[in-house]
Amino acid sequence: MEREPEVSKSQRKRDMHALQALGKTLIELPQEQLARIDLPEALLAAVLDARRISARGASRRQLQYVGRLMREVDAGHIRQQLELVQAGSAKSVALLHRAERWREQLLADPDSMSQFVSDFPGADTQRLRTLLRNAKREMDSSKPPRSFRELLRDIRETMLKHERAGQPDA
Repeated sequence: MEREPEVSKSQRKRDMHALQALGKTLIELPQEQLARIDLPEALLAAVLDARRISARGASRRQLQYVGRLMREVDAGHIRQQLELVQAGSAKSVALLHRAERWREQLLADPDSMSQFVSDFPGADTQRLRTLLRNAKREMDSSKPPRSFRELLRDIRETMLKHERAGQPDA
């Protein structure tokens, strides 16, 4: 009969701290991202409770409790889900940054509209040109940036539709 190798006390402590760190990451996640992770009921309740606790000592104890509950679940599965959620979030941020660059380029050089339309064939050029004109007017007259924001929203939506259609990014 083979015996499993004994795990040192130091290794067990490192494992527990890693589970607590994972629990802390779950506690700090935005609500919408936390909702996309499949957590056992008790763990989810503990994570939500930890968000409400503001006292330092109580917060630390709740974090330890979350870490203890994490020992009873498959932490690897939770890590995988967390990575997927965070990767989706990073992809969304990257898309927003690309859209912001396009907006700046279009405002600086109206001739770049032809490049945008060739890169994203489904773009509503008439609407984009109107928003560009209005955004420039708003900037010149120091009005609230309504069209400026709408322009970003339209560019982002056009890029998202293009991405969903399975066409390569521009």
